[in-house]
Amino acid sequence: MIKLLVFDWGDTIMRDFGLPGPMSAWPHVAWIEGAETALRTLSRKYTCAIATSADHSDVDEMKAALCRVGAERYFHLFYSQKELGYKKPDVRFFTSVLSLSGFFAAESAMIGNLYDKDIIGAKTAGMTTCWFNENGIQDNYPLADHMISHMEQLLTIFQT
Repeated sequence: MIKLLVFDWGDTIMRDFGLPGPMSAWPHVAWIEGAETALRTLSRKYTCAIATSADHSDVDEMKAALCRVGAERYFHLFYSQKELGYKKPDVRFFTSVLSLSGFFAAESAMIGNLYDKDIIGAKTAGMTTCWFNENGIQDNYPLADHMISHMEQLLTIFQT
C-alpha cells in the first residue's frame, strides 16, 4: 500500500521557465496546471514529499519558491540534491529520500516529468513510478507504472 508520494519539483509542481538562479528569485513563478487540485486532496491521505535535483536551489530556496504560489503547505518533507549529496537518476538520491522519510520503497511512489531522471532512478530504487508526460510523448516506457498527462489524473491512480 502506498503511503508516501514523492514529487519532482520543476515542471511537475511548478513551471520551470529556465531562468538563471534559484526559482525563488525569479520575477514570475507558476503552478503546473492541476497540481494544486491534486495536492489539496492527496496531502490529506498521503505523506507528500518534494525532492529536486535543481542545481540552483537548496531546500530553503525551494521552500521559498513554493511559498510564492502557496504550495509549501501541501508537503510534509523537502529534499534537495544539495543536502542529499546525490542527483537524480542516481539510485542513492532515491534511497536517501526513502531512508530520511522513514518509508520503504514498496510503500512509496515517485511522480516526475523526466523519464530518464525521475522514473528510471525511482524504479531502480524499488518505488512505484508515475510519469507526468505532459506533452503526450508516444513510445515505450516500461519503467513507468503509470503515465499521466494532467496532474489531476493522480486522483484516479491514488484514490482518495
